[in-house]
Amino acid sequence: MILRYDLSQDEIPTNWYNILPDLPEPLPQPQDPTGKSFGVLKQALPSKDLENEFSTQRYIKIPDEVIERYLQVGRPTPIIRAKKLEEYLGGYIKIYMKMESHTYTGSHKINSAIPHVYYATLDNAKFVSTETGAGQWGSAVALASALFKMKAYVFMVRTSYFAKPYRKYMIEMYGAEIHPSPSDFTEYGKKILEKDPNNPGSLGIAITDAITYALNNGGKYLVGSVVNSDILYKTIAGQEAKIQMEKIGEDPDYIIGVVGGGSNYAALAYPFLGDELRSGKIRRKYIASGSLEVPKMTKGVYRYDYPDTGKVLPMLKMYTIGYDFIPPAVYAGGLRYHAVAPSLSLLMNKGIVESRDYSQEEAFKWARIFSEIEGWIPAPETSHALPILKEIADNAKKEGEEKTVLVSFSGHGLLDLGNYADVLGFK
Repeated sequence: MILRYDLSQDEIPTNWYNILPDLPEPLPQPQDPTGKSFGVLKQALPSKDLENEFSTQRYIKIPDEVIERYLQVGRPTPIIRAKKLEEYLGGYIKIYMKMESHTYTGSHKINSAIPHVYYATLDNAKFVSTETGAGQWGSAVALASALFKMKAYVFMVRTSYFAKPYRKYMIEMYGAEIHPSPSDFTEYGKKILEKDPNNPGSLGIAITDAITYALNNGGKYLVGSVVNSDILYKTIAGQEAKIQMEKIGEDPDYIIGVVGGGSNYAALAYPFLGDELRSGKIRRKYIASGSLEVPKMTKGVYRYDYPDTGKVLPMLKMYTIGYDFIPPAVYAGGLRYHAVAPSLSLLMNKGIVESRDYSQEEAFKWARIFSEIEGWIPAPETSHALPILKEIADNAKKEGEEKTVLVSFSGHGLLDLGNYADVLGFK
């Protein structure tokens, strides 16, 4: 019995996939009500990122320097069949997990951090800055910056900064400088702290902290999710998975995963969905899940909103619960962002991608079940996809027809055990 499916390093894909030319209608363009935001983008983002953001080219060649670092940090990642979980769910379902947890930073985030930092070096940036919620993105930017000998500044949501010390240590181990957000390291952060010294922070606030620091000090700001260029770079995972599933001899009926901003799920799903969009017939079911504590997919509104709390960046049309939303401090997952990537939002609005939101408590219970059965501890974010498997298995049993599911296993939870302990009541 084979449970692990690997690609050799010489089989790594050499192109990223861009879904923009295959969308059912053109993506609504960003809006700049202040007249300043587009200028901010040109100044703050790596120039190649901005070029790729609006590209209509379906496949974009991955630079050799990026492929070299992909191979260095653990790509290609394996697909693992969750056979024991299939049995636990009563059969009628085959579960294949794309294990992004096998990268050196333990999550899918490194897939875009490497090209973002590489493109910043082409602009001769003094440094890069970024935000992070639970710490996975910050860890990825820290490592990518180390690999390209680039100085990095990371602004971490204040709640996570103090609740997840090992993520902080990991970022520092890679040589990056990390600050809690709201931060007294920036003028924007200082103003928030003056009004509310106990502000727990949010990704929207951390984004403004990071981008204003880059703007004011000659660095480049790196976007870790939501935007098209970031999703594009992460499709290395979906491109690999297509090859792997073909080698396995399986064609998934479902593709599922979690959404913080949308890049993790889109990165796996888009290369498969693109084929179906071009054919004009969508056979598979695409289901994305998120957090009930941050219910942007099930309770959000599809409208223009700011990506950041300080309203520095242009407005994007997306499902959102508001740029000023602050998640409850007790929420431990990294799915804190207030909105969904514009391309994924459009697909949700068209009914092509379905959405679910699950409470932290329910997701963490499934994380413990998965850990006991399969042995691998999922990231708190990843655990929010697990309840979908129960839904699919129950429906398949009712219909009497076996279904194949491909899951984005976005990261491991080995640095998140304290959060699990708090929620699950470990002593």
